[in-house]
Amino acid sequence: MIAAVKGLPQDILDDIEYREWSLRTVEGVARFAELKARSLPAVAIDGQIVFQCEIPPREELMAAIQSA
Repeated sequence: MIAAVKGLPQDILDDIEYREWSLRTVEGVARFAELKARSLPAVAIDGQIVFQCEIPPREELMAAIQSA
């Protein structure tokens, strides 16, 4: 999923801050629980799960980011 985000156009990347958490770390498990995610991969925007269980098409991901 992080590859989908990193592959977005530079003008979008310049406007967002993104982080990747691993479920192999305490911090990652805590963040997963905090967001109430149910499965991976998952994308949250402004603390809300927007995509889960699938990597969204680039256009859908860009639209979700721009609408936030």
